[in-house]
Amino acid sequence: MTTKQLCLLGLLFFLISYLFFSKVLPDFQVPIDFAHWFNLIGAWLLLSFNDVFPKNKLNIVASIIAALGVIAHIGLCTIDFIMWSFGNNEVAKEALSNQISNAPSILYPFIIVGPSLLFIGLAIHALNFLKTYTIIATMVIVGAVSIGFSFFILKNGIYMLLSCVVFVVGLGLLLCRKETERGDTKQKEFGKL
Repeated sequence: MTTKQLCLLGLLFFLISYLFFSKVLPDFQVPIDFAHWFNLIGAWLLLSFNDVFPKNKLNIVASIIAALGVIAHIGLCTIDFIMWSFGNNEVAKEALSNQISNAPSILYPFIIVGPSLLFIGLAIHALNFLKTYTIIATMVIVGAVSIGFSFFILKNGIYMLLSCVVFVVGLGLLLCRKETERGDTKQKEFGKL
């Protein structure tokens, strides 16, 4: 598989996980926690975006932030897998939730701040295209902010899904752009993989 194909597969897995999170897809979490497996694999594959975007100082910063976000997603999914393993034992879930809430060294890097870094890193990558693909880059940036807003403020799964769709479509369109050389200038246009 090419790096671009890994990116597209990551976008697909990530979107599927948000379909589960928003309850649009049926809640069949047996025998495994499908939502978080799709999210975990999707986040890991989204790390491939660090290799496909232009190499510059902004890319270095975005790559580091996105990598930290993927690490945080791994931690978050691990916590959610443990939570899922309790099944219907609400007392155990509440005890784990309280323990995490009382441990800032887990709460902030893996629940509150860390996972957002993946969205921030990918949005920073999109800044490279703000002049050439203004609408598409804005889709990624607004989608990234909207995912966090809908999760933390609105606490609404449907808005979170819609925000994810905007984010994923924007990244997909940026990924599928085609660069061709003409003389000493670059002309960028959309093309196939």
